[in-house]
Amino acid sequence: MALPPQDERTLPAVVLRDLDTQPLEQSLAAVQSLIDQYGYVVVVCSRAAPEGVARRLHTVRSLLESDRIALFRPDLPPLGLAVLARQLRQLASCDLSPGVLASAGRLLTHYLHAGALLGSVTKLDRVPVNLKSHARSWVPGTQFGVLAHPEPQLTRIGPRATLAGPEFGTSMLVAKGQLQSDWITATLAKAWNVQGLREAPLPAESALWWGTGRLIEFCAFLPDLPVLYQLVASVRQSVCHWCGIDVIGDRCVFCSATAPAPLALPASSGSHGSSGSHGSLGSQGSPGSHGSSGSHGSLGSHGSPGSSASTRSPASSRSPASSASSVHENQLPAG
Repeated sequence: MALPPQDERTLPAVVLRDLDTQPLEQSLAAVQSLIDQYGYVVVVCSRAAPEGVARRLHTVRSLLESDRIALFRPDLPPLGLAVLARQLRQLASCDLSPGVLASAGRLLTHYLHAGALLGSVTKLDRVPVNLKSHARSWVPGTQFGVLAHPEPQLTRIGPRATLAGPEFGTSMLVAKGQLQSDWITATLAKAWNVQGLREAPLPAESALWWGTGRLIEFCAFLPDLPVLYQLVASVRQSVCHWCGIDVIGDRCVFCSATAPAPLALPASSGSHGSSGSHGSLGSQGSPGSHGSSGSHGSLGSHGSPGSSASTRSPASSRSPASSASSVHENQLPAG
């Protein structure tokens, strides 16, 4: 699902529809057209999408023999994934290189809090559910607050029920399914000190992802482009040794090459002992396909699409930008 623009600088999304059912030639033409128009393409896909979508995208990438397609399939609920894709669309208007922009997806997932209010957890397999909660799902009127990211949480809704949330100011997006409740807007949003609340349509994959259509999905996120830009720009960048593109992290999002292991220095010779042996050079990691990636939405990126955004901290008890340096590039999950 492609969300509407956050602001006037948010670039539009290109939705790749019916990838698993359309002729292969049509998929190839659609992706090649995006590469011709933008130079690089960042493809974002929900893990709840059919596996045929992921297979088709890997096939397209392989047949085009292109290192200009980044396939990104993070383990986020559908609404959280839509929010992340929109944040990348915001950043695409800044002076970030394609590799840094595509790598930013892994960094920004650390600042998303995505969950749902569920009427049943009997089919929920994304978050650990104990037997007691399973049994309570059969009691009429029972509801559960669930946080899937960044840390799994589950609580039965009661007078004082809440979930641990972000330690910085956020906005919240809410998508209503077949469940009626004001717990998210009246209780959770206040507990999290949410500074802006909006509604969005429920993504098509949400019922499958959460195991029930009786839900209200939510996602707390950083809405401001200057803050997002500051977070990404504050992380050290490196150059992919294989394709030469600037990246954040230890794996190139376009060619999948991993950073080479450092060469061990020879041990110094002692007065009585012999000199130490040289360490061997680690494997450089040849490029290959990403783990399992696919997409319902894609984002084109020019090399330097626009002017850089100014930076400022969000009004909050703790600025996420101040903690960005603690997320070292080698701590980012491999794509």
